[in-house]
Formats: sequence, structure tokens, C-alpha cells
Amino acid sequence: MSGRRSNGQNPALPGQVKNSMLAPTKMPGIDSGCEGETIMKKQGFDRRDFLKTAVVSGAAAASATATIATPDTARAEQPAQTPPAPAEPAGYAFLNLDEAAFVEALVDHMVPADEISPKGTDLGVNIYIDRALAGGWGKGDRLYMQGPWKLGSPSQGYQLPLTPAQLYRAGIAATNAHCRKAYGNTFDRITPDERQEVLTGLSTGKITFDSGLPVRVFWTTLYQTVVEGMYSDPIYGGNRNKAGWAIIGFPGVIAVHRDHVAQYRGKPFPNKPFGIADMS
Repeated sequence: MSGRRSNGQNPALPGQVKNSMLAPTKMPGIDSGCEGETIMKKQGFDRRDFLKTAVVSGAAAASATATIATPDTARAEQPAQTPPAPAEPAGYAFLNLDEAAFVEALVDHMVPADEISPKGTDLGVNIYIDRALAGGWGKGDRLYMQGPWKLGSPSQGYQLPLTPAQLYRAGIAATNAHCRKAYGNTFDRITPDERQEVLTGLSTGKITFDSGLPVRVFWTTLYQTVVEGMYSDPIYGGNRNKAGWAIIGFPGVIAVHRDHVAQYRGKPFPNKPFGIADMS
């Protein structure tokens, strides 16, 4: 998965203020499951703060007890317990229709359109998430998936017997089940205020899933992928037209700008962001 960001902050362009629910106040290594918890409780959100400081440390908050089957057990039980998944919508490699509706509603709620940038789907954040889930990261190519599966501490990182794609799929289904029970409809069909309540519940751990899926681990992964979709190189599907980079004044591929570091130190950089595709 690409799109990792450094811990250094880039100055926002003058006067650019956006309203968003994403504004992490934690740094990597400090209970990543709490990222965004404080912000989720606010009534108003400053997207400029999010865009200046968003740092994601991975899905590491595996501190809740989970009664989740191992991948082999889950595959064996799937025909008896899980109905056939809806067909995948055109343009998506992993997400099915229900999951795509969830993700689109999620990214548009977390990254709403305003005078500075388009909404999340127009920025391609949903496409980034879909590609990530369909790729090696989503398949858990670099994860140890042999077990044994025991409860770990947050410092030990991701500990579930599920690949990120399996976690995402199970978390969406569990969240929609909660929404049906609480509001009578799925996440994409409830009101913005109700969506805010749901996301606040996920970020604080106040919502619990009947399936036993750890809510905070799902939330951490959800939050991580939305932030990455905002800031990753556009070649990965998100950050369309380099809008995320433009808002924070990030110049793009660093090696191209090494000669400008001294010249523009402490000053606005006047050039447009430069991506991987621009180098070909």
C-alpha cells in the first residue's frame, strides 16, 4: 500500500480552511485506535487542521476481545452462514454494491465538499480504498497469518486472523447491521446526523458488534485508508488532481524538488505538485 506520509507538517495555503471530521491529535505509536476520537466529538471540524497534521500508524489497536474464526474456519463456515455477496459495481475491483455504497457515503461524510476542494468521492478516496483492498495490502501479503490467535497488546500491532480486506468487509456488514437496528436502514441511507453518531460510536468504541469484531481495530483501518486516499500519490486512485497536496502545500515527489529546499525554506512554494505519473 502506498501513500505513507512523513511526520513533518506542511504549511497550508493562506486562507484555506476546510471543515472535516478528520483531525488526528495522536502521533504514531500512541494507541492509534484513538485517532480522530476527540475530533469526532466536536460539532464543527476544521479540515485544514486535518490536512496539515494527518498521520496514520496502521491498524494496531487490537486490545478488544474478538470471537472471530480463523480464515480456514471462516471459509468452511461461509456457505452455511453467509448469503451470496451482491455483484461488484462497475469500476470497483473489490467492493460489492452494498460495500461501495457504504464507502462512498463514508468518504463524502468525512471529506465534504466546500470552497477549497471537492467531496471525498470526487477526490477518488473511494477508488483508492477499493484498489488497496483488492491489492496485496488487502490480501495480507505481508502479514503473518498462521496463528496462534491470541489477544495482543496495542504495541504488538495487528493481531486478527483476518486480512485487511476481510476485516473491512466484515466491519462494513457489522456497521450496517448496527445501523439497521438503531435507525432502520443502512449507513448510506441514514441522515448525516445519524452517520455522525455512528462514526463517533466507532471511534470511541461505544458501539459493539454482535459478531465480536473489535470495533476499534475496524475504525483504525477505516480511518487510515481515508487519510491515505486523501494524500497518496494520484497514481493509486485517490488524491485526484493532487487536490490533497495542493491544500497543504505539498510539492509532490520529493526528489524532483531537492534543489528548491534551500530557496523556498519558510516560503510558499509556487509550483504545482508533481506526481509519479508526471515523471514518465
